[in-house]
Amino acid sequence: MAAAPIEGPRSSERLLILALERFGVWLRSIVVCLCGALGVVSADAAEVPLALSLLVPAFLACGVRLYSLRRPRLFPLALLWTLDAAVVVLTGLSQPVIGGESANVMVEAMVGISVVAFQYEWATRPVAGAALAALGAAVCVLGDVLSSPGHGPDVVPLVRMLIQVGLSRAAYVIVRGLARAADRSAAVRAAARREMEVAAARRATEREYLATLHDTASATLLMVSQGDGRDWSWLPPRARQDLEAMSAVPGFETGSVDLAALLGCVPEGEGQARVRLKTRIDGPLAIPSGPGLAIFNGVREAVTNVARHAGVREAELRAWTEGDGAVVELSDAGRGFDPESVPARRRGINGSIIGRMHAVGGSATVTSRPDTGTRVQWRWHGQALASQAGDRAQVTGVPHPPRAQVQHTADVRFIRGRLLYGTQLAVLLISLVWQFTISLRRLVVHQDVYNPAWAQTAAFVCLAAVAVIGGAYLLRGRRIPPRVRWLSLGSVLAVSAVCAFTLPPEQSTGAPDWAFGVVGWHALFLLADLRAGVFAAFLGAHVGLNATAVFLSGEPTVAQWAIMGISTIGSCGFQLSVGVLMTYLLHGTAPAAGTAAAREEELRTRERIHEDMQRDHKERYRALTATTVPLLVGLGHGALSPHDEEVRLRCGVEAARMRRLFAESDAVLDPLLNELRACVEVAEHQGVTVSLAVRGRPGEVPVEVRRELIDPVAVILGRTRSTARVTVVWTPRAVRVSVVSEDRAGGRGTDGVAEAPGRATNAQVAVERTIRGGSVWVEAGWRRPAASGVDLT
Repeated sequence: MAAAPIEGPRSSERLLILALERFGVWLRSIVVCLCGALGVVSADAAEVPLALSLLVPAFLACGVRLYSLRRPRLFPLALLWTLDAAVVVLTGLSQPVIGGESANVMVEAMVGISVVAFQYEWATRPVAGAALAALGAAVCVLGDVLSSPGHGPDVVPLVRMLIQVGLSRAAYVIVRGLARAADRSAAVRAAARREMEVAAARRATEREYLATLHDTASATLLMVSQGDGRDWSWLPPRARQDLEAMSAVPGFETGSVDLAALLGCVPEGEGQARVRLKTRIDGPLAIPSGPGLAIFNGVREAVTNVARHAGVREAELRAWTEGDGAVVELSDAGRGFDPESVPARRRGINGSIIGRMHAVGGSATVTSRPDTGTRVQWRWHGQALASQAGDRAQVTGVPHPPRAQVQHTADVRFIRGRLLYGTQLAVLLISLVWQFTISLRRLVVHQDVYNPAWAQTAAFVCLAAVAVIGGAYLLRGRRIPPRVRWLSLGSVLAVSAVCAFTLPPEQSTGAPDWAFGVVGWHALFLLADLRAGVFAAFLGAHVGLNATAVFLSGEPTVAQWAIMGISTIGSCGFQLSVGVLMTYLLHGTAPAAGTAAAREEELRTRERIHEDMQRDHKERYRALTATTVPLLVGLGHGALSPHDEEVRLRCGVEAARMRRLFAESDAVLDPLLNELRACVEVAEHQGVTVSLAVRGRPGEVPVEVRRELIDPVAVILGRTRSTARVTVVWTPRAVRVSVVSEDRAGGRGTDGVAEAPGRATNAQVAVERTIRGGSVWVEAGWRRPAASGVDLT
């Protein structure tokens, strides 16, 4: 079941919106307070009280707005909008009070920055931001009219303000769009990783569950099916333990365990099957529960193998620490065997011992030779090795995605790259639009002011060339080479110097100075991927060049100082704040977004794995409730006797079915034949001679169909006591599996050989049977549907 999609903005977009809102409030508040203070300083003494009566409430409104960032729930949106509107209204009304050129520059800077900041503060409510921008424009017009009675309003500052508003909104749309695209791309990759992790967890849990079935129910039923004349006193408690193990959901053990205490509980068996263990354990051995249980279950299976195959009734169990892990060793002096000769289909060593340890990042080795005994060793070297396991789930709790740190770093790098591209694109747009609208008009109108004019024109062309070259790299998705970057930056600084020293000092930062406000944007575009300190150094050099040009012509007045300070704050200060914002987005927001996305994805993955594991477990247990569970319940509570031949026959059939189930996970070229051989081996363990013939060319058969084809054969083989013939026939359009038993044991159960009670059957599989005396012939056939796409040829 797929996780529910997240409503609203995802991590990058959400954090971007939050960062821009805080940026807008802080930028506006700082500019309003600084420019307002400089405006009061430049005003006449008689006008200061009235100016303060207007500006101080505006400062207080900015302070309340800053406080609302910490306590947003205390302030309704209507109140916040009213506070923002009050700032621009009070600022605009101070223009006719202060009067003079400094008041015009102050109001233009304060209102201009405010209407720009409103586009970020109210980014998710563009109507509110547009209304505040319109209010700011109206206030500027009103202040201009009141300060210059009889003259019409100057439309140039108004147009410049509207251009700034449009650019700020466009920049926001660009950056947010790329952040949203980054979130979507990251979500797609995360979904793909989640599917891989869920599949790996399901496979690991399936392997663990099959290993548990092999060690418990399968082994018990196989022993019961192999004959009478035994001491069956051990059977009822073991059958009840098998039921408990089958009902547990593997993969959800958490915390740590004392391995020494666990190993002290390894069952030694009962009666003739008992193995006396000599233990030498250096305890306590605290390790995560997943590896601890894997070692415990592996040791339990190894002790069972000693009882069955070693020919001795004594073994030595040792355990000790090694680094941050543990080593466990079980050895016996029995008959031994050649590990290389054990078929892959035998699950005791490959699945229950070695496979379990691989699933938790450990290792297990089996050393043995005929007549020299056997030594089995388990090693677990701590979380460092466990974290390197690839296609597996960690059993210490719900599985975590492998290489999570690497994936998190990749996600952060991807989000940072998208944000960098978006901010660079936005700054490039601002640079070009500003240069070819506001700056170009100033350059053309004031040609008679420059000395010489051609130098200013050449500087304009040079600046445009820098933007074009950088934009070419950006639009092609390439980073600007370092040499090109620093040459371009030097050219931008040269433009600043040329424009500063070919302009009359009294016109510095004034209307003819087209370069002062645009140079910083070009530099910010070139330095966007570096820290804000580098850009601050450039702005310092840029302002220093202009200040030097002014000082060389004489000491400026207080009013000139105020105008230069306000212009510097309004342009360079704004640009520096954008540079700081970009640094924060790249080095603060991007990692935070990656961490938030990783945390959300981890929760989704955990939930998905939990749901799938629960569903898989229910399906597995449901498949066993019709046949295996009733047998174990009857054997565990004495309702069924292992001395009863029919009970032993049923146990043999269920043991064969389980072995076929174990073989489903094998990676072989012919799964049908591999699963059939697993059933044949169970019959051969019971002394049955089985001949297996295969005709035709094998093809692909769905797993559900394989189950229904093999199940009738498993039933007949489980009831055969002497000889049987199994035949598999492949044709281009069909596959048939048949079995002939000459001496079928027992008279019950044959009529239902094709299907067990509660067992789902495949309507495409046809089963035919013929019974004559003690012999029986059963054939299961499947014909490939025309549209299935499965080729049996």
